[in-house]
Amino acid sequence: MNRATIQTDRAPAAIGPYSQAVRAGNTVYLSGQIPLVPGTGEVLAGDFEALTRQVFDNLAAVAAAAGGHLNDLVKLNIFLTDLGHFQTVNAIMAEYFSEPYPARAAVQVAALPKGVPVEMDAVLVLPAAD
Repeated sequence: MNRATIQTDRAPAAIGPYSQAVRAGNTVYLSGQIPLVPGTGEVLAGDFEALTRQVFDNLAAVAAAAGGHLNDLVKLNIFLTDLGHFQTVNAIMAEYFSEPYPARAAVQVAALPKGVPVEMDAVLVLPAAD
């Protein structure tokens, strides 16, 4: 199996021993993204909506570096420290995606890196080359 790592400066650098994404065939596994600002590695200052948009923007940047788009995601996992933000995430997600939507899980967790309230990871399948 051919395996390649994906890296872009348009998304935050990995903060541990992992890759932003790994491509295996036409499938790309995107590592968890938190609301870090690319270039600085600092948590975005803002409310929950702004933080969630930053996470989607980071995922979009990694997807683009892999040759895809958010609409190529087939699975999205959302981790929240407060499930009370579930409806807000749904509303923002509708701004970033069009049908058919990816399969998704949303779970509440005790804590996330750097004390952020939201993290997401995903699986993307690239369109077949013509």
